[in-house]
Amino acid sequence: MTTKDSSYKQIIVSMGNDNKTKFMAFSSNHVVNLNKALKNIKSKIMTDYVCSEQIGITIVTITIKVVSSSDLQVIEKYVKNIENIKSEDIETLQLPQLKSYLKIYIPYFMENTNIPIISDFVKSIIKFNHIFNNLLLASKP
Repeated sequence: MTTKDSSYKQIIVSMGNDNKTKFMAFSSNHVVNLNKALKNIKSKIMTDYVCSEQIGITIVTITIKVVSSSDLQVIEKYVKNIENIKSEDIETLQLPQLKSYLKIYIPYFMENTNIPIISDFVKSIIKFNHIFNNLLLASKP
């Protein structure tokens, strides 16, 4: 016999370090407020806790259902409307797609030169190379 039980789902919110610090300072308040906002739309998910990550924050929810786009919209609207948070620094919310990942090691200097590789250069190569279609960067290059 199988039973449906609650499982944890993660919602990744990419943001800069300044926003992350401000958000985490009042994370317990944000969990309560997010739960109120989700309850108002009769959502089937509930925020359990928030943790700080390298690329932003991760909102961990408890649910027996799949997180819907309306749930993500409510969470994104809440996060972008927090006082002292720069909304332009917050990227769209995303759910982790897979548990597996691909690590790409990039040498610090361009081959046979003393010119360092900068993150904009890496991003431009990824953007224009068809091999990287439908891939998201897990951390900043």
